[in-house]
Amino acid sequence: MNSISFHPNRFDAAIVDLDGTMVDTLGDFAASLNRMLADLSLPAVEPAAIQRMVGKGSEHLIHSALVHVMAPTEGDAADARARALFERAWERYQHHYLAVNGQHSAVYAGVIDGLKALRAQGLRLACLTNKPTSFAKPLLAEKGLDGFFELVFGGDAFERKKPDPLPLLKTCEALGTAPARTLMVGDSSNDARAARAAGCPVVLVTYGYNHGEPVRAVDADGFVDSLAELAAA
Repeated sequence: MNSISFHPNRFDAAIVDLDGTMVDTLGDFAASLNRMLADLSLPAVEPAAIQRMVGKGSEHLIHSALVHVMAPTEGDAADARARALFERAWERYQHHYLAVNGQHSAVYAGVIDGLKALRAQGLRLACLTNKPTSFAKPLLAEKGLDGFFELVFGGDAFERKKPDPLPLLKTCEALGTAPARTLMVGDSSNDARAARAAGCPVVLVTYGYNHGEPVRAVDADGFVDSLAELAAA
């Protein structure tokens, strides 16, 4: 960790991202996307490629996967065809994701200790993710994380998603806390950019999904290799 102070009096609340921050959900994404693609008679996409697509919401993930598997044969036309197939793809993806949600995912080591530490410091906690709320809440419950959070907001809760600051500002408003006293804990540039624009301090984990880019190159106030480091801080 660097630069940011975790003195208990500095923060009133923390907003915590879900995918890549608390839970490794790459297996759920891969299972759902590849079942969706099979329904559309399209080839599968490899997990390494999926990892680079995660973080901007399910709509972006689905469109990116469609373009990825069609581009080798359809070239520039892949984007247009992906848009044409999107509604069917979205329906099949929802069907499969709800069926597998949590079955191919695992809570990262240190997450429970980190959340307990934040609570022990008197911070109120909210989960804010670009994952649809109907996916996020069952996943938190499945992994035993739901009891830590007063509020859970998915990517469909507000008009815009991270990296737009609106979801963070609305979450701070719902918590009744000032952005400057509300810590954002995430795994990617989406979280950091949203936090910077909203006026929230931000710490990123080093193990998550950052679109295939080095996370330590992101403008953030600190980095942790495990949320358990928040306990030490």
